[in-house]
Amino acid sequence: MKPLPWMAALLLALVAALPALTDGKKDDDGFVPMFDGKTLKGWVNVNCAPDTFFVKDNEIITTGKPTGYLRTDKQYENFIAEFDWKHIPPKPGEVGNSGFFVWADPLSAVGTGYTRGIEVQVLVNLTYKNKKGDITATSQGDLFSIHGAHCTPDRPHPDGWERCLPSEDHCKGENEWNHYRVEANDGRITLTVNGHEVSGVSKCNPRKGYLALESEGSECHFKNLKIKELPSTNPKKEEIADEATGFKTLYTGLDLSGWKADDEVKKHWKPNDTVLHYDGKGEAKDNALRTEKKFDDAEFIVDFRFPEKGAAACTFFVAGGKDPVTFRLKPDGEYVANSRWGEVSGRLKELKPAGKWNRLRVKPEANIAEVKVNDEFNVGLRLPQSLTKGEFGIRPEGEMDFANLFVRELK
Repeated sequence: MKPLPWMAALLLALVAALPALTDGKKDDDGFVPMFDGKTLKGWVNVNCAPDTFFVKDNEIITTGKPTGYLRTDKQYENFIAEFDWKHIPPKPGEVGNSGFFVWADPLSAVGTGYTRGIEVQVLVNLTYKNKKGDITATSQGDLFSIHGAHCTPDRPHPDGWERCLPSEDHCKGENEWNHYRVEANDGRITLTVNGHEVSGVSKCNPRKGYLALESEGSECHFKNLKIKELPSTNPKKEEIADEATGFKTLYTGLDLSGWKADDEVKKHWKPNDTVLHYDGKGEAKDNALRTEKKFDDAEFIVDFRFPEKGAAACTFFVAGGKDPVTFRLKPDGEYVANSRWGEVSGRLKELKPAGKWNRLRVKPEANIAEVKVNDEFNVGLRLPQSLTKGEFGIRPEGEMDFANLFVRELK
C-alpha cells in the first residue's frame, strides 16, 4: 500500500527536524556536542591569529601557526570526552604536532604559547630516545604535565619525567583518523586510543579547568567532539585553574597586525611565532611599537626578557591625553615610573635574570595605576581617575624579546 500524502509529508518534516532536535542536547549515553559543526561557538582563541583555527566540512582545523591554543569558554572538572583527529604534515613523513589540554589556565604560561595543564599528546611521525636508547616520548598517546602543572604517571618514566608513555601502539599515521577517549575524574586521567586504553596519570594539579585544542606547527583536524560531565569530587581552591577574566591577545604571532610604527622602525621588529623580537638596531628617535587601538580603562599584560649580553632598558607605557603612564625598567631591576601626578623609583627584587622571562601587568585600580612584575605589587602611580584612554606601547633601548601581549578592557 502506498503511503498517504500526509504521511510522507510528516516523515519528511521529522527527518528535516532531526538536527535541530539533537543540537546541543544529550545523547542517550549522556554526551553533549562540544562543537556545532559550523562555528567556533563555545570556544575562545587565546593567543593565535584570527585564522589559525577555522571550521570546514564539520571539522575544526588548525593551521599550526602560530603556537597557541583554542580553549573552551567554560571550565570542566570530571568528564569523559571523545573526539577524532588527524594530522596533515607539510610533507609526507614530517612531524605533525598538536594536543588536547586538560584542566588548563585561560592564559598561556609566562614566555610560552602553551598553558599550564595536562596535555594529551596528538602527534605523528616522532619518537624521542635518550642517550641510553630509552624511548622518552612517542606519537602513540602520551600524557604529561606542562608549565607548572603536576601529575603522577601510571608507569615510571625512564628519565623521571611526569609523563606516561603508552603501553601499546594503537595510533594510526598521518592523513588517517584516530579516535581518542579521555576520562578525567578526581585528578586522574586515562586515554583510550582507537578502543585501547594505553595511558594514565593521577594526582593531577590542577584538576579542574579549561579544555583546549593546541596549535603547534602543522595542520591538524578535529571532529566529532563530545563530552559527558561527571559528578564533582570537590577540588580545593589550589586545585582549580585560573578563571578567565576577559583578556584578549594583542599579537597574532604571525605579523604586526594591530600595531603601529614608522615603516623604518617596523623593520627591526620581527614576529617569530610566540616571540616578538626587537633586534636593537633601530636608529630612529623613537623605536616604540604602539597599539593601533586606544583603550579606555584597560589592564595590559606583556612578557619580556632581556638578552644575556648587551641588555638595555625598556619603557612600557600607556600614552594618550594628559595622563600618560610610563614604566622604564633596566636589566638590573632599577625602575622609574611616571604619571602627571607623580614619580616613583626603586629596584625590583622579583625581576628574573637576563635570559629569563618576566610578566608585567599594568592595571588601573581605585585611581591608582598598579604596575606588577611577576605577580608582585611593585608600583602604584596616582591618577586623577582610572587610566586615560590611550595606546599601549613598548620602547626597548636595545635587543629584547616579548611574548603574550594581552589586554582586558574594564568598561
